[in-house]
Amino acid sequence: MPIEQLKHIVDYGIIGLLVFLSFITFAYAIERILYYRSIDLSKYNHKLALEIDLSKRLGTIASIGSNAPYIGLLGTVLAIILTFYIIGDQQDTIDPGEIMKHLALALKATAAGLVVAIPATVLYNALLSKVDILISKWEIMQDEK
Repeated sequence: MPIEQLKHIVDYGIIGLLVFLSFITFAYAIERILYYRSIDLSKYNHKLALEIDLSKRLGTIASIGSNAPYIGLLGTVLAIILTFYIIGDQQDTIDPGEIMKHLALALKATAAGLVVAIPATVLYNALLSKVDILISKWEIMQDEK
């Protein structure tokens, strides 16, 4: 398998995985927002049951937010390894411009990981804040009974 083909597999595989994780993050966040808007707190008699329902899928969003940079970094490291392999394979002349281009493109995976991680972390924190507010409202309702 030619090195350039392997480089494309690494690039598209990592970027594709990050796009997929981004899609999951936003789908879960939208589902949670809609759920929080429609929840009837009076249906719950136990706080733990409420907490379980409110915190569904939040762990997945948190995991994506914390692991996306590592996935991006993995793509960058693999691309740099392939770049060094390309450099070692060139026996006659080494073009510094070509090397810099390969190294710069290797960093796009890290950037993509951060682009996924930052919104996922913000969404997780916002949703967790909403969970705390809903639990507090439920506790107030329980005190009034």
